[in-house]
Amino acid sequence: MYKRILVPADGSATSLKALESAIGLAKEFGGQIRVIHVLEQLAFLSLDPYASYSADVLKVVQESGEKIASDAVALVKNAGVAVDSQVIDKFGALLGDAVAEAAKAWPADLIVLGTHGRRGVGRLLMGSGAEQVIRLAPVPVLVIRADDAAPAQAH
Repeated sequence: MYKRILVPADGSATSLKALESAIGLAKEFGGQIRVIHVLEQLAFLSLDPYASYSADVLKVVQESGEKIASDAVALVKNAGVAVDSQVIDKFGALLGDAVAEAAKAWPADLIVLGTHGRRGVGRLLMGSGAEQVIRLAPVPVLVIRADDAAPAQAH
């Protein structure tokens, strides 16, 4: 059923939890995993949208992304599942757009990603990467919640 599972990884505990779920699905369905790490816009480094970033900063961000991807690949390989990875350099692109493009290009049957469960001001300021992916994904999306995310309350 789900033979080609795309997993966006950001190095967080929630991302790791999503990867573990993807490993279980890949084992169940005899599938493979592609881990992607998206290098997003460096807005967190400066409030100035016209700021330029030194080659040194960009190199550190790239190396960090490659390490996140390689650590995830090692975990999947250790579980005995076929895996590859891709670091996507899309500065300025939305996470959802980059993940949707990667899912189409590979082509994935399923996207598995973690959500940090931000609400309120945190969501307003940081946005919701999972929400972007859900809206733009060309395939089904399995969203894995953070352990500490409070369940939604009915009002």
